[in-house]
Amino acid sequence: MLDGPRWGPRQGRAEQLVVLCHGIGADGHDLIDLAPFWATALPRAAFAAPDGPEPCDGAPMGRQWFPLWDRSAAQLAAGADRAVPLLGAFVDAELARLGLSGDAYALMGFSQGAMTVLHAGPRLAVPPRAILAFSGALLAPERLGETVARPPVLLVHGEADEVVPAARSREAGRALREAGFPVESLFCPRLGHGIDDAGLSVGALFLQRAFAG
Repeated sequence: MLDGPRWGPRQGRAEQLVVLCHGIGADGHDLIDLAPFWATALPRAAFAAPDGPEPCDGAPMGRQWFPLWDRSAAQLAAGADRAVPLLGAFVDAELARLGLSGDAYALMGFSQGAMTVLHAGPRLAVPPRAILAFSGALLAPERLGETVARPPVLLVHGEADEVVPAARSREAGRALREAGFPVESLFCPRLGHGIDDAGLSVGALFLQRAFAG
């Protein structure tokens, strides 16, 4: 079972859950600091940032959602497939712990975490209210027909990203829209492989709308 740091809610009893999925070589502590910022828009949201299921290949510390030693499309998709039930079980356990309904959650990911939530979210038995993918990519776009739902997606990417090129989010947006997903995008000039204030603000509004709908 996955585990990691948790934060919130800022006020009262939790009414929503936001699950934050880190990039390769990091862990849940890398993203849990986003919670206080987004809690200003979602004061009754609980935040959880699970550590990836595997130690990071070739690194003394950090976690990963799937290995990158073989970056062929087939192997990346297979790795993401293995992460789907693990992330789903974590979401279910957190919702049960908080006493929330099965759809009272959103998924956010950065880099490899963004790839993971884009792959897993539409395949979970109860889909999230929203998927937020920062600096990521869509794995196996040709398999979007097998997804069980079409939750709204926000894609955020730095135009100067040299780790995962912004073109990967543009490709993801086209494929998702063609498959019937509602998609919003923000491409941030001069931003590298990271998250800036513009992305955080757009993410807060996206989450607000998703939970209000």
